[in-house]
Amino acid sequence: MSDPSPAKIYEYLPKLGALRDEVVFGDVWEDPSLSKRDRSLITVAVLTALYRTDELRLHMRRAIDNGVREDEIKGLITHLAFYAGWPTAVNAGRVALEVLPATAPKD
Repeated sequence: MSDPSPAKIYEYLPKLGALRDEVVFGDVWEDPSLSKRDRSLITVAVLTALYRTDELRLHMRRAIDNGVREDEIKGLITHLAFYAGWPTAVNAGRVALEVLPATAPKD
């Protein structure tokens, strides 16, 4: 069986979906003490460091939507190579190539 989509997971675990919607995105992400741009940068850094590839894809896209520039994501990945490990940075680079194809090298 392939990995279920997040929609299927939240359908299967509706309380988890409600907590995501009401607490994480409804409360935490709306707290004015940090901008959404800064929250996105932090979230991408943490997901990179924790090697959370699937979630990183979603949040890297959201970071761009929230005003994080591609060069900042590249800088973040390079910086984290030395603090979170080389494999985590390479993995984040793969995600960036997939999610941010505008400046990706051509084959």
